[in-house]
Amino acid sequence: MKQHVVVYKSLPADLQDRLESEFEVTSFESINAGNREAFIAALGTAHGMIGASLPITNDMLDGAPLLTIASTISVGVDNFDLAYFRRRGLMLAHTPGVLNEATADTIFSLILASARRIVELAELVKAGKWTGSIGESLFGVNVHGKTLGMLGMGRIGSAVARRAHHGFGMKIIYHNTRPNPEAEKELAATYVSREELFRQADFVCPMLPLTPQTERTIGAQEFSLMKASAIFINASRGKIVDEAALIDALRKKTIYGAGLDVFEKEPLSADSPLLQLPNVVALPHIGSATHETRRAMAELAVQNLIDGLRGAQPQHLAV
Repeated sequence: MKQHVVVYKSLPADLQDRLESEFEVTSFESINAGNREAFIAALGTAHGMIGASLPITNDMLDGAPLLTIASTISVGVDNFDLAYFRRRGLMLAHTPGVLNEATADTIFSLILASARRIVELAELVKAGKWTGSIGESLFGVNVHGKTLGMLGMGRIGSAVARRAHHGFGMKIIYHNTRPNPEAEKELAATYVSREELFRQADFVCPMLPLTPQTERTIGAQEFSLMKASAIFINASRGKIVDEAALIDALRKKTIYGAGLDVFEKEPLSADSPLLQLPNVVALPHIGSATHETRRAMAELAVQNLIDGLRGAQPQHLAV
């Protein structure tokens, strides 16, 4: 009898076919109010599950007694209770590595767009308001030679810092759970205290996972430490920031601006104050959203799932 797999995010056709050639598959393009109960019912006989962008609650998994592995098409695993997985002895696979460069590209685009006011000035041109040479009120700030502060220096953080150092001659400072000798050697990166990072950096870029310890770890105190000319960049997790404090800092010009790809609640509400602020560049969580990268993530997630169900060790396990 074939093992049963539940797919809760649309996969490329050939990867879907690959699963269906080996397993009994129940598929949902996405989960919504109309099919949520059917999804939960399908988990009742599932040996494996694969998808993304859906909080998987312990109640859902309590109704899945046969489950051995969940494979998420993401690096982050904050949609799962890791302690629950450990208690039950379940595997949780994820997809680190394959999205490092695409996400780093997005982050650096936010640095450039925020510093040079790219979105704001492009909209000015589209609106037919470019009537002559722009004045100082619309000038941006330099990126080249400035100081980039990385709060977290893992794979993606290192990829961002590499672009900054080698491409833009930026000074790299960082704070991490532990020093990163490779980054210090390759990028002349300097380890500093958390407080000093906020004080010194021209661009503050957190690269933190969302955990109970990091939730709202950046708030009014941190923004008050930053230079008035500094720009805050976040493409890691929205909930690591106290969004109300960020809005207040931007409104009061405590900081110069922000480039954001993630938010406390997504999708971002159309009436969010962030959308009314000219010193904010806001993107719809596109960090890894390229055809090539999303394909690679899906391939890795499918392979992780197949390996786990075959009794082999998946390449990347969070638990």
